[in-house]
Amino acid sequence: MKAVVWHAPGEIAVEQVPDARIQEPTDAVVRLTVSAICGTDLHMVRGSLPGMRPGTILGHEGVGVVEEVGPEVRNFRPGDRVVIPSTLCCGTCSYCRAGYTAQCDRANPQGALAGTSFFGGPEMTGPVDGLQAEYARIPFAHVNLVALPDEVTDEQAIVVSDVYPTAWFGALLAEVSPGDDVAVFGCGPVGQLAITSAQQQGANRVLAVDHVASRLEMARSQHAETVDFDTEDPVETIRQLTGGIGVDRVIDAVGVDAEAPAWAAPEGFPEQRREITEPGVEGGDQLPPIAPSQASEWAVRAVAKAGTVGVVGVYPPTMDRWPIGTAMNRNLTVKLGNCNHRTHIPELLRMVRSGVVDPLASVTQLTDWDGVIRSYHTFDDKEPGWVKVAVAV
Repeated sequence: MKAVVWHAPGEIAVEQVPDARIQEPTDAVVRLTVSAICGTDLHMVRGSLPGMRPGTILGHEGVGVVEEVGPEVRNFRPGDRVVIPSTLCCGTCSYCRAGYTAQCDRANPQGALAGTSFFGGPEMTGPVDGLQAEYARIPFAHVNLVALPDEVTDEQAIVVSDVYPTAWFGALLAEVSPGDDVAVFGCGPVGQLAITSAQQQGANRVLAVDHVASRLEMARSQHAETVDFDTEDPVETIRQLTGGIGVDRVIDAVGVDAEAPAWAAPEGFPEQRREITEPGVEGGDQLPPIAPSQASEWAVRAVAKAGTVGVVGVYPPTMDRWPIGTAMNRNLTVKLGNCNHRTHIPELLRMVRSGVVDPLASVTQLTDWDGVIRSYHTFDDKEPGWVKVAVAV
């Protein structure tokens, strides 16, 4: 089968790999119909999320059709259309039963203390081969598959696999409530849906911070008040727009690879970037130090005293600089973590099915196997109009 395979930082390729197969009685094999490229995939390619095992299949977003089920999978059968939650869970441990499915005690092959397991990630997450492939093995398939209603298209469902629940979770972490002023840092796919989620959860105003014109325009189409950090200091602008107070809540939808404007870039930390190359081609072999995230600095300064910051942008274990002193001295509440996808997907699917929200607006490009590597390049370059790339497999 074809798959996108990680070889080294900067080196990925579409290759023929062994077919996915049942390994445990609770497994299923799904034929993917749509996958997607996520900003988290770029973390692995750039090398800012370390510990990747060469040969790992990338991708943690998937929609498809069940091909085969193990003998202990009682709720699905071949032919069922499904969406695959990005993070893995077992459904029976105390964490899963409390809704903390991203911290399942059993799903991560590295053990109960290893933390979140997700498809296509580094060794600390399993590793479990990902979903940018023609077929995928799904562990604990009875809970790591969610049936798709006929009214929801594959292209809508791919957004519900990861980015919409992550954005929704970010708004929950930030404790968005009716009447709040909310700032969203980062207007990529998660940021766009964080704007949507904050509005759905009752936000009075949403301020969206980025510097890519097409992404700011998309945020403006949702009636967010946009802030371009290339032309203005986002903290000062947010304070000015909120009567000098700051916003009540902040959602950090960027994480470690946040870009800083030239006037604010920390000295000694080059832009974190690797060229994406084919295996064996020179390039992408210089790993720069991990820079402090500009978004995290802005977040704790732009929120009002005693406000709340919700972080769903990815920060790796090697990231050891975060403005905790500023947060403490302003009595901030900070909540962060990986989304409990399996907990939130059914609710979000119901909203999509009923027409309350159409997440398809965040999917701006559709590619196929021939265009996957090129799409990684273009997505990484933040070309105008490129927000979310779906892959028809």
